[in-house]
Amino acid sequence: MVKEKEIGVVTHYYDKAGVAVIELVGALKAGEMITMRRGDTQFSQEVSSMQIEHEQVATAKRGTAIGLKVDQEVRPGTKVYRGELAEPVPA
Repeated sequence: MVKEKEIGVVTHYYDKAGVAVIELVGALKAGEMITMRRGDTQFSQEVSSMQIEHEQVATAKRGTAIGLKVDQEVRPGTKVYRGELAEPVPA
């Protein structure tokens, strides 16, 4: 079983741009796999485009707010985890 490591939380989502603002509690690098989860909804994606203050970056440190291009719509409060997690077990 994979131990989950939370690395951030979504604070805002820009639907027209498909970008989430994430407040990081752990470091993140371009190319890493992440999983976003809120309630029973989750999806995994590779970090392909990440910005700090409208500047493209390859890494971001803990305590930083980043803009991240996301594959699906997310809501504030969505938790971000490092790695690709297994699908939740249906109730």
